[in-house]
Amino acid sequence: MNRRQFLHTASLAALAPTIAWGANPAENHPEQLARWLRVAEKLKPKLNETTVTPLKVVKPVADGAQFLRWRMETVAPAAKLGEWLLRDGDGAIIDFGGYVTGHFRFTVTPEGQGVDSPTRIKLTFGEVPAEMAGSFADYKGGLSRAWLQEEVITLDVLPATIQMPRRYAFRYVKMEVLATSPVFSVRLGGLRATALTSAGPNKSPLPGGAPELLRRIDEVSLRTLRNCMQTVFEDGPKRDRRLWIGDVRLQALANYDTFQNYDLVKRCLYLFAGLPREDGFVPACVFEQPKPARGHVYIIDYAALYAALLLDYARAAHDWKTARELWPVARRQMEILSQYVDKNGVFSAPAGSWVFIDWKDGLDRTAAMHGVFVYSLRQAQALAQAVGADREAAEYGKRIAELTAVARAQFLDSTRGVFTSGPQKQVSWATQAWMALAEIASPTEGAAALRAAQNLPDAVRPGGPYLYHYFVAAMLKCGLKTEARELVQSYWGGMVNAGADTFWEVYDPKNPMLSPYGDPMVNSYCHAWSCTPAYLLRSGGLL
Repeated sequence: MNRRQFLHTASLAALAPTIAWGANPAENHPEQLARWLRVAEKLKPKLNETTVTPLKVVKPVADGAQFLRWRMETVAPAAKLGEWLLRDGDGAIIDFGGYVTGHFRFTVTPEGQGVDSPTRIKLTFGEVPAEMAGSFADYKGGLSRAWLQEEVITLDVLPATIQMPRRYAFRYVKMEVLATSPVFSVRLGGLRATALTSAGPNKSPLPGGAPELLRRIDEVSLRTLRNCMQTVFEDGPKRDRRLWIGDVRLQALANYDTFQNYDLVKRCLYLFAGLPREDGFVPACVFEQPKPARGHVYIIDYAALYAALLLDYARAAHDWKTARELWPVARRQMEILSQYVDKNGVFSAPAGSWVFIDWKDGLDRTAAMHGVFVYSLRQAQALAQAVGADREAAEYGKRIAELTAVARAQFLDSTRGVFTSGPQKQVSWATQAWMALAEIASPTEGAAALRAAQNLPDAVRPGGPYLYHYFVAAMLKCGLKTEARELVQSYWGGMVNAGADTFWEVYDPKNPMLSPYGDPMVNSYCHAWSCTPAYLLRSGGLL
């Protein structure tokens, strides 16, 4: 599936038979689902609030040496803005000095012969300088233009204090006076933001001897995660602002090692459990407002990873009671997905379904998805053993052995020492990563395959941080610690050196304008799945 087709993903409702969940019919009874949603609601956190004031007034300057082609120059300290008299066409860009997810307020004070007309002001909120330099009117992306953060307000009575009702995600705010009257000007002052997060303090700082670049990467990782931790683990606080299984699984790993907000993970687990499709298949994403509801998108590999998300949580929080209660949900994903193993023993996703793996056009996902399924079966087997589901644990063990043997026969190119995928025998980083993580490849084979993929010029590279995480995790699993550290330093460090104060949804060092949605203006520059160096640097084993 290419980057635009996700907008029109077919529902899988017609692709899976309607089967009662497992042995206990009560497991998908409406009353049970409603109870799980009530548990999720009780776990909804109260957000921590911090008042933040801007540091300076800035202006964007075109600079081809910068990754996103723009940089900011300081014009004046932020306090100077309140001294300026502004008329039609005047304005300023303020820089808060760091990323903020929250609410914005300011004051407008008139000065002149009297207020004889309304005042109209435009506000544009941006994560990166390019959003302040360009015009949203030029947007040509495939997602709704409403995601672009701009507002026009008309004030009939001055002076006024304006508390913007919507929550924004930004570092920069452009304020433009569109219209006043010839007889008066306005001053803009009292600028401040109320930053929101459900994250507390970091409980596990890096050791003192960590290299400086890795420290900077960790700081940006933590800032990314903190801004995405709201009443759920959002994928991006600017755009989408919803809960996705793929994102929350990676956010949760970083959270366990840092902020340790276990209840937020538990809340997300119960939201997915309480909002399945009619046959028990969990949705890829969940909306919170106006009340919890499942999204219309179903992603095969995301559903497979629910078992891993539940197992990770139970181990980190030592909460096996929740694991036992939600075990039927994880088991049901394995039941449904097992139906998609074809007569040759290869996982074959139904036509029209979405297998994500990575934002990468041209990627053959067959082998990687087979690996994700085996990996997820291993997580489900460990979960089954922990909750006393011995029959399922034995069944999964048998299935893992069968699927592993098939994968080695179908995908392993022993001559080149890599795993291939599809009729064209494509070599990709994705395939090598999931063969290693699923233990289809031995650590020695996995290490050789991961190195080979990096050195093959025609190997399909990752399209974004989501797959880069799993590739680094595979390297660490196969003992390639030095190479894994170098990749983190070059990839996430590349974003830091490009000016990122939070990590981005997509990043291709060779393509600054890359966007899954047809226009980088709508890209998320603070994105959940990019925060994992905080995990990799701690229990991930990178240091």
